[in-house]
Amino acid sequence: MKKLILLGLTIILFHPSLWSQDDLMDMLDSGDETAEYAYATFKTTRIINSHTVENPAPGVLLFMIQHRFGRVNTGIYDLFGLDEASIRFGLEYGVNDWLSLGFGRSSFEKTYDGFLKFRILRQSKGARKMPFTLSYYVSSAVTSLTWEDLGVADRTNYKSSRFSYAHQIFIARKFNSNLSLQLMPSLVHKNLVPTTEDKNDIFSIGIGGRYKITKRMSVNAEYYYTPTNQISYDFDQPLSLGLDLETGGHVFQLHFSNAKAFFERGYITETQGSWGKGDIYFGFNISRVFTIVKPKVPKD
Repeated sequence: MKKLILLGLTIILFHPSLWSQDDLMDMLDSGDETAEYAYATFKTTRIINSHTVENPAPGVLLFMIQHRFGRVNTGIYDLFGLDEASIRFGLEYGVNDWLSLGFGRSSFEKTYDGFLKFRILRQSKGARKMPFTLSYYVSSAVTSLTWEDLGVADRTNYKSSRFSYAHQIFIARKFNSNLSLQLMPSLVHKNLVPTTEDKNDIFSIGIGGRYKITKRMSVNAEYYYTPTNQISYDFDQPLSLGLDLETGGHVFQLHFSNAKAFFERGYITETQGSWGKGDIYFGFNISRVFTIVKPKVPKD
């Protein structure tokens, strides 16, 4: 875990120098050919649960509401889950072309989360050829549930036990104007685990993508596989399917998922729901952007 944190700090400290080197290479280009970068690999910063390689533009604040109802198999008494709800409010800000940060609060397990996302490589063709976009994402989540609600009131507890962390690499490629795919190797670290048989560091691999069916509509899918030998309790692999609708300044995402949580520890390692048994949650994400700092327009 310490090595991973050290790796993250190294990227934070030295990443800007990578881009300054690119600037130097731009100056050395003859000008006969320019780099053409891929854009809008995904329409927003989420596939469904997982982040994408997309960042808010520099100086832009993104406000996101993530909402999930109860299980659809609860029947008419709970109106197929509509009587229940979990919600997350979040803010994300584009610091510059390669860095964004965010913060949010979920009603699920009364969890606060924060993250940093670094774009290291960007898909391009022309003078600079790069077949994919690569981003590094690191987050922390802390639950504010009481020790009684966490079920550990009968033991000595520490504030650090409330924390979990996630490290993810996003490797995405926009194959054409319709199809984009993203691979997501992930590591979730829990300070507190149920038994000595459970691993504190849990490795997982995710895959997600979108297929554009109209100018403003796409179908999305996302799946994570976590080897079961790392966890002692029963859990399900999270599978989510959705539909993106772009409406001007908003992106409206409708989805079905067997995962209830909105943060990595929850949906990657603690999903409790089977698609085969109808343990499916209907929900939606709504995102709206606001320009906080206008980009500077160079003068002639």
